[in-house]
Amino acid sequence: MNTTKNFDGYAKDYTVGRPNYAAQLIDCIFNKYGLSKNSVIADIGSGTGKFSRQLLDMGSIVFSVEPNDDMRSVAETELSGYPNFHSIHGDAENTTLESGLIDFVTTAQAFHWFDVQRFRNECIRILKENGKVALIWNARDLSDVLNQELYQIYTRYCPRFKGFSGGIVKDDPRIKDFFGGDYDYLSFDNPLFFDKDRFVARSLSGSYSLKEGDTEYKEYMDAIIDAFNRYSSDGIVKMGNSSVAYIGSII
Repeated sequence: MNTTKNFDGYAKDYTVGRPNYAAQLIDCIFNKYGLSKNSVIADIGSGTGKFSRQLLDMGSIVFSVEPNDDMRSVAETELSGYPNFHSIHGDAENTTLESGLIDFVTTAQAFHWFDVQRFRNECIRILKENGKVALIWNARDLSDVLNQELYQIYTRYCPRFKGFSGGIVKDDPRIKDFFGGDYDYLSFDNPLFFDKDRFVARSLSGSYSLKEGDTEYKEYMDAIIDAFNRYSSDGIVKMGNSSVAYIGSII
């Protein structure tokens, strides 16, 4: 199924609302798994370049592969100052990258959209010998009452909502199938703090989110703003969240 169009019109809210990943996660990937400024990384489903930027800040060469024109255009603008940034019009199953080019494949907040077997085959094709893959998410803490309430709001108003992170859960069968059951799991606390505008943008950036003009859009927005007003303090709301990664070899 082609899901590329699911993110049409979401790039602005994605840029404003989506958070970075924990700095400790980036440091661990580089310090424990052998990445360096000489590494060639393919960031698949790179969107507006949130995770790519953090890799580029470490000095690595990054091929940001994104099929959605709106998202890719934002990344090209946002990351144009990085000489090691390469924007690629491709997708998880057909990156268009050269075979055996890549030291490390990353995909942040995107694996749940992919055809697992075809993505696995593409990773095998583009990776160097001993190359690794990292599947990464900002995973909401479901013991957090704010996240519990947002879950109910999205379930009530958004027909395409299947759960946070596309319904991916810890040690999801799709992850086990991808790695063949052998991978490392990393998790770092990464609480998120939003003012009202960024909180609203975070909700609107979800691929499942209603858009202006949709049925019950006003009621949906009222519910989101009401949640912010009740849980915020001094104009800021805290959202429980961790940055997690599943890392391993597939060759």
